[in-house]
Amino acid sequence: MKLGTPLSDTAVRVMLLGSGELGKEVAIELQRLGVEVVAVDRYPNAPAMQVAHRSHVIPMTDPQVLNGLIMAEAPHIIVPEIEAIATEVLADIEAAGMARVIPTARAVQLTMNREGIRRLAAEELGLPTSPYAFAGSAQELAAGAETVGYPCFVKPVMSSSGKGQSFVESPDEIADAWTYAQDSGRVAGARVIVEGRIDFDFEITLLTVRSRAADGSTRTDFCAPIGHRQVKGDYVESWQPQAMSPAALAASQDIAGKVTDALGGFGVFGVELFVKGDQVWFSEVSPRPHDTGLVTLASQTMSEFALHARAILGLPVDVTQREPAASAVIYGGMDAQGVAFEGVAEALSVPTADLRLFGKPEAYERRRMGVATARGADVDEARERAREAAGRVKVVPG
Repeated sequence: MKLGTPLSDTAVRVMLLGSGELGKEVAIELQRLGVEVVAVDRYPNAPAMQVAHRSHVIPMTDPQVLNGLIMAEAPHIIVPEIEAIATEVLADIEAAGMARVIPTARAVQLTMNREGIRRLAAEELGLPTSPYAFAGSAQELAAGAETVGYPCFVKPVMSSSGKGQSFVESPDEIADAWTYAQDSGRVAGARVIVEGRIDFDFEITLLTVRSRAADGSTRTDFCAPIGHRQVKGDYVESWQPQAMSPAALAASQDIAGKVTDALGGFGVFGVELFVKGDQVWFSEVSPRPHDTGLVTLASQTMSEFALHARAILGLPVDVTQREPAASAVIYGGMDAQGVAFEGVAEALSVPTADLRLFGKPEAYERRRMGVATARGADVDEARERAREAAGRVKVVPG
């Protein structure tokens, strides 16, 4: 692919469907390569819109509206960033050869829905996973929970960042878990997955990059494993590398390779895995940069966002890790619009610390408004620095 000049007839146009903080970093990397970026989301002034050439606010679950916008903008490449998208439109666009969908329309359809990707991984590829069942009603959920056993986790099949997820310890909690999943999922009336709990030592994200090799073939590269800590299904800190046995790392790469090969296409995939000793279980996969991968802004020669931009443009990638690093989330802590940030200078005085303040127009109590990153001689030092930097930033009313 030749790279042209933005806002001209030679421009390579990329449309982001979803314009959050991850999309913002991808947009910046694409801009550095002279790509014309069109950012789309369901609300105005989303982070990636602030650095794009153009932006649009539409209901991306409306097939007619989404199709109309794609026809009007005529992007060469479409990059979905969230789950709530009319994926059937993307399939039609791809089939007609009008644009490339990253990584592929089929991959987007499968991974936007936990049912599709779990059935692919467990039932088609035969990969180890937690016990699971799907449910379309509270009654089916109760039956599924009995099958997988208590305690268990209940998640909407279409959600992200822990939204709508519950930890259920007894049948008395099923009704509330069902209601919460329905109220918080991406799509109303969607099914849920109930998963049995696995006794694991830690959870990792294995960033897996599919790109075009010099001879035109597809190559797969793996970044160093990223460890992370979650609260209620939402990541609060991550670090790279996560120490693990050679056997567990090999198993993780084997699982990630099989899943991403089955999905196809190019770009970064965030493959989530459970690890206990040398044993590894597949959890989920996102066909795009992962929130826990924000740590790569500090840890790698190329961040996951630079890797994604290069891979989708057919350019060489480098997954080399430079040094241990960590990230820690900065939450809104309040429900308000146009908030401000105090303590930025204090945070940046922490050795090796850096900040990303996402620029989201509205804060919520548990909404990610920024992230601190830091490097260290080892992971422990990096985590301590990142937490210290994040803790010094205070979100205040504007």
